[in-house]
Amino acid sequence: MKRTAFFISDGTGLTAEALGNSLLAQFEKIEFERITVPYIDNLDKAADAVNRINAAAETDGQNPLVFDTIVNNDIREVIGRANGFMVDIFGTFLQPLEAELKSSSSYTVGRSHAISNESNYERRIHAVNFALDNDDGARTRHYDEADLILVGASRSGKTPTCLYLALQYGVKAANYPITEEDLDDQQLPAPLRPHKEKIFGLTIEPERLATIRNERRPNSRYSSIKQCLHEVEEIELMYRRERIAFMNTTTSSVEEISTRIMVSTGLKRNR
Repeated sequence: MKRTAFFISDGTGLTAEALGNSLLAQFEKIEFERITVPYIDNLDKAADAVNRINAAAETDGQNPLVFDTIVNNDIREVIGRANGFMVDIFGTFLQPLEAELKSSSSYTVGRSHAISNESNYERRIHAVNFALDNDDGARTRHYDEADLILVGASRSGKTPTCLYLALQYGVKAANYPITEEDLDDQQLPAPLRPHKEKIFGLTIEPERLATIRNERRPNSRYSSIKQCLHEVEEIELMYRRERIAFMNTTTSSVEEISTRIMVSTGLKRNR
């Protein structure tokens, strides 16, 4: 079964996507075609969005799902005329909150993704730059500035996790790949030893690691299942011997990996 889902917003659409996708994830047997339509901030754009929704309804033979975070009542009224199953995210939650808080919402477009705290925003930007500058063990001399140092086998998810932690939480995260040479004496590599308290390890199932590496270097020793199995086993032994907390990333998204790291390490979120 396949259904079309629209995420309609007068801002970036990120809130509609996040909440809508969280709900759709509960329906594993259904395949969804997801369409995001951001910046619907006037009636003409709303009418165009309605036409797209109606066209999808005609093509599919059933009404698309429409998740919207429109705050303007006139625009929301136009969207509501579409041939879709409407999920008014803000309307569902804002009105009960207004009653509970005894206060009216500002109904400000794009409020959830605006720069509400400039210092936290700047910290996130600095953290992203730090993650890029300290990727793949490039500049270990800056590790004293790091909030976190991710370690693990090459292609185990360190770089995207560092960038997500930086962008979402303002965490200065560096990453260091554990290579075959690092495993010879089964000790932490020298650049990491002074910063052991900042280290968190990632591991991954060897079969999955081999698949990922084959996309980069097909049919190489680097991507062979034998090599991947050896590295994963030795790295996990190192983690246990050095008492480094670690997690398996095989079936986890970067969002879940990051959240688990934040919980495990107790790092403060700077959003």
